[in-house]
Parts: sequence; structure tokens; C-alpha cells
Amino acid sequence: MEIKIEDVKRLREETGAGVLDCRKALESCEGDYDQAVKLLREKGLAAAAKRLGREASEGLVETYPHPGGRVGVMVEVNCETDFVARTPQFQEFAHDLALHIAAMSPRYLNIEDIPEDVLSEEKQIYRKQALGEGKPERIVDRIVEGRLVKFYQDACLMEQPFVKDDSVLIKDLLKEKIAELKENIVIRRFARFELGEHAQ
Repeated sequence: MEIKIEDVKRLREETGAGVLDCRKALESCEGDYDQAVKLLREKGLAAAAKRLGREASEGLVETYPHPGGRVGVMVEVNCETDFVARTPQFQEFAHDLALHIAAMSPRYLNIEDIPEDVLSEEKQIYRKQALGEGKPERIVDRIVEGRLVKFYQDACLMEQPFVKDDSVLIKDLLKEKIAELKENIVIRRFARFELGEHAQ
């Protein structure tokens, strides 16, 4: 079947894949544009997973002062090369992260960063709540696990739904950006300051 050059061009712009890859995707999907997008995204995310172990020591520290000056954020985002660090896509990603942190107030970067005593205390609270609600002992552990997922989404940056599109988690947004820019990208650390707030 004939593949239209306009579709190849549009697919390339939307996914960032090469011209040949776009053409092959359209051919294998028999010209179905949406299926071709899906196929290229899946391939891109698979390639992104392979890049995760690579050294990322370039990048930038993005700052975001929220209008009114009551909240400020600093976030360090690393990539492999200075070239990628200077791209508008990388800088926009870092800015979006800082904006997200200002809005959503995560306390930790990853689930692994939650101190054991904090996690233990949360589990005890959820267990007492479940038992207080009259839930049978045999299902209490499952209820606790379910409520922990909600706690992770509230407390951990990587588990939070993105403030600009809550259908995407920050960890998935990161994988998409790795696939798009074809370099390993690491959210290294962040700090959020709020006027009058005491340090924890």
C-alpha cells in the first residue's frame, strides 16, 4: 500500500522517531496512523529502558519561584550531554518538574527514599483505621497495601500524577522524555521552600 509522505512527516514530528522508522511503522500498521504512533511509542519506551543505566552528569538546576514569592523550588535534572541539557525540550521538562513540585509538595523522590520509621508509622495508622472500621483481620493487610499506594502518590515525586496531565505519572513522563531525547535522564534531587514552614 502507498504511504503518504505527509503521514510520515506528521508521525516524525509527533514521536521524534526517524523517517525510516516512521515509514516502517506505517507499513506494518497498514497505514493506520494511531496504531503507528502506539507502535513507535512502545519501541521508544523499550529503548529508553536500555538507557537507564548510562552515566548522566550533565544537566541543569532549575529554579521556580511561585508568583507571590511564598513558594520556591530547586530541582536538579541530569542528562548525558551538555548538548541535550541546552535543548528546549530538556529545559521545558526541568521547568515542568519544578512547577509540579511547587504545586504538589512531594516529600521524597522515590518510594525507596521514605525512612523506615515513617513507613512503619503509616502502616500502623492504616491498620488501626481498618480495624476501627470493623474490617475483618484477614483482609486488613490488603487494605493497608491499598492505602500505602495512595500515600506513595501523595509523598513521592516519581509516583505522583503529573500536574499538567494527571493521566501520566512523573516516572512515566521521565521515560517518555528519555525516549524522546535518546539519553538517560535522572531527576537527582529537589528542595521545596514555603514561607513560614519549619524544616523537617
